[in-house]
Amino acid sequence: MNLLNSFSFELPTRIEYGVGATGKLVESIKELGSRKVLIVTDKGIEASGLLSGVVGQLTTAKLEYDIFSDVESNPKDHNVHSGTKIAKSLQADCLVAVGGGSPIDCAKSIAVLATHGGAVRDYEGGQKISGNVLPLIAIPTTAGTGSEVTFSSVITDTGEGFKFTVKHPCMAPRIAFLDPQMTITMPPGLTAATGMDALTHAIEGYTAKVSEPLADAAALYAIELVTKYLKTAVFKGADMEARAGMLLGSVLAGIAFSHSDVGSVHCIAEALGGKYDTAHGVCNAVVLPAVMEYNMDYCRERYARIALAMGISSDSTEDGAIRAVEAVKQLAADVNLPSFGSFGVKAADIEELAFKSYVNGSNEDNPRPMSKDDYLTLFHRMM
Repeated sequence: MNLLNSFSFELPTRIEYGVGATGKLVESIKELGSRKVLIVTDKGIEASGLLSGVVGQLTTAKLEYDIFSDVESNPKDHNVHSGTKIAKSLQADCLVAVGGGSPIDCAKSIAVLATHGGAVRDYEGGQKISGNVLPLIAIPTTAGTGSEVTFSSVITDTGEGFKFTVKHPCMAPRIAFLDPQMTITMPPGLTAATGMDALTHAIEGYTAKVSEPLADAAALYAIELVTKYLKTAVFKGADMEARAGMLLGSVLAGIAFSHSDVGSVHCIAEALGGKYDTAHGVCNAVVLPAVMEYNMDYCRERYARIALAMGISSDSTEDGAIRAVEAVKQLAADVNLPSFGSFGVKAADIEELAFKSYVNGSNEDNPRPMSKDDYLTLFHRMM
């Protein structure tokens, strides 16, 4: 680490953490001066009963609200446009996103379109975003994406089958309620996938070329927490300490990668998601060990430090780096994540997937320089 390198660190989101933290929702909405609330969620959350406490608070406080629950996995451009129409019809002055990364990301883009107009693809990269957007409160129900503290939104262009990013600091949620009780209903498979997604965020944030000291600290603690608590959260889902540890690990990983970047794991995962609509967290988790192996020669010291965060001692940097990759592989196997073959990737699509991975905006921050041919090699190895 070169301590003479300059960096900036901004965290616009206030974090309210703890069991029952969501009980402060109405108080926070009133702090924002809001009276008309659009809840952004998905059908699964709506059916699970997790909205009851949120809706109950709004009803008791006599706040006007509506619910937009048509957010799909890997949120689509038309999801954003539909939600924006409802927000405008309600004249919403606040958004409350309840769910995993998909509802929270979708809500971020709705917050932009409701105030700026146009189509969501118009704001790719965020250069056209100016002034305030609708204030957003995030209530994560998974421990993985960290979207509740990031200021980017990944949306699928359904016409092109391509994921793009809308990013600006003003898109970050104003307040994030981290309540472990809201994650207790996650089934084992989802707990495993989102947990490994958080680990991916931490590892890629820590090893990206643009990593910085404060983000590094958050990443290493996130790795420690995920390593300690993931298996318990998967196999003993009612364990509140494990759920709390995973939620804290997830938000720390979110802070880490949003102030650094991700790398080739996400480039590949987003290419797969855009093409096949595969779950983003599962893609990250499955691809992570293969990319770590490919990057090995370019970040051995950082991998060795990751091994220490995972509780692994070693006799050398070389040994530590190798053991870190093996530990990540083993953790993925221990929580029963699927193989790459389960994605059903077609040989005829590999050229397109390699190209989309290569042109991803995060490719340049992967620790190892990656050409399209490098991605082709990786896909062939994973196949």
